[in-house]
Amino acid sequence: MSATAGPATVESIDPATGEVVETYEIFSEGQIDAALDLAHSAFGEWRRSPWARRAELMNGVARELRAMDDELAETVSREMGKPITEARAEVEKCARAADYYAEHGEGFLASESIDTGDGRKVAVHKRPLGAILAIMPWNYPLWQAMRAAGPIVSAGNTFVLKHASNVTGCGLLLERVFERAGAADGVFKTIVVSGRKASELIGDRRIAGVTLTGSDAAGVAVGEAAGRAIKPVVLELGGSDPFIVLDDANLEKAVEVAVTARFQNTGQSCIAAKRFIVVEAVAEEFEERFAAAAKQLRRGAPLDPETQLGPMAREDLRDELAGIVRASEAAGARIVTGGEAPDEKGAWYEPTVVSATHDSQAPVMREETFGPVAAVVRVADEAAAVALANESEFGLGSSLWTQDLERAERLAADIEAGMVFVNAMTASDPRIPFGGVKRSGIGRELGGEFGMRAFLNMQSVVITEV
Repeated sequence: MSATAGPATVESIDPATGEVVETYEIFSEGQIDAALDLAHSAFGEWRRSPWARRAELMNGVARELRAMDDELAETVSREMGKPITEARAEVEKCARAADYYAEHGEGFLASESIDTGDGRKVAVHKRPLGAILAIMPWNYPLWQAMRAAGPIVSAGNTFVLKHASNVTGCGLLLERVFERAGAADGVFKTIVVSGRKASELIGDRRIAGVTLTGSDAAGVAVGEAAGRAIKPVVLELGGSDPFIVLDDANLEKAVEVAVTARFQNTGQSCIAAKRFIVVEAVAEEFEERFAAAAKQLRRGAPLDPETQLGPMAREDLRDELAGIVRASEAAGARIVTGGEAPDEKGAWYEPTVVSATHDSQAPVMREETFGPVAAVVRVADEAAAVALANESEFGLGSSLWTQDLERAERLAADIEAGMVFVNAMTASDPRIPFGGVKRSGIGRELGGEFGMRAFLNMQSVVITEV
């Protein structure tokens, strides 16, 4: 007689050492049903809560995030390798977002009147939809979830989080943050399930909509499921963001920001600058200074406050990135610095700068490089720079460097991206709409009311006197 199989589990593994941090049981069907029932039933009360109650919750979330700063930041560092200083900054960014929606959310949800000129009373009311399923990635395990939960929960919806399996601890801690802040049971629920199971849940009657941050392949699967269920969806997908440096750029500042824009979070960000498109007149100087600065980044243990570059989140992702670099070199690209995985335990990879031509078929120019690898390419002029920037199936963020601000505004109109940052790196901000075009996704997050609209019923009420 064979032994009865135990429950399925997932592990979070410290990418700096390869050691198991924690093991978690995957939810049973009964546990999933209970969580969805709770989120669905909690919506009935939460949707009717006065704004003062919602603001109180968001203020409480901000308070608890700061109170739990040590535990949250250390869990992020241990589960996905983020340097501890960056992890602490992520916690604070989440807290600021909660503060922002507490202060401004009531205005974003205010009803609006329409004058039709025919005596009717017309109002547009912003009503929540229900329980929203959030399928979130590992690279910013607190911020990705919070930037969705802030506007969704503030709008009166409930929130069901399916986090990436390697950051399950972060997902469960966020549920505790909301509980400690005073959220009723079911307003924020974390479920431990597979990605395939999460896609199946989109069609569940208790789920009113879905938001995904992930790869474009995951976006296709989730978008198809949402389409079949006829449910609203927000997809924040990959990016191959251009960092365009024109001949009149402040080169010193551009190089300084470029290093952060590419190597922050060990380069594992959808909005990280990935293709550095530099006008020929300043290209050699930019490349030399950029590579020298990248080479000086301090690689070390994630929990060491002096560390600037941690390991990648998983060894398989490191191996995939190394393969992209090797294939790019075979296609004619030149490695300026780095290009090696250190022979040591963990998911480590050197900060790498690769030089490629504008017509290169090197994968670093064509694929989303999710890790500490930057591609520098020289172009003749601004027209060639914009054309190359647009030669991508992605269109998330972009960075444009010039001291001529009229020139910047003119060129920005031709850049195919959801966001254009002039003389700055692309960054998310609760006040600014966040999202992309092409295969970088559909819909918007953040940006005040913009981030709330995706999961609101813009209900028109028309009253005629008889």
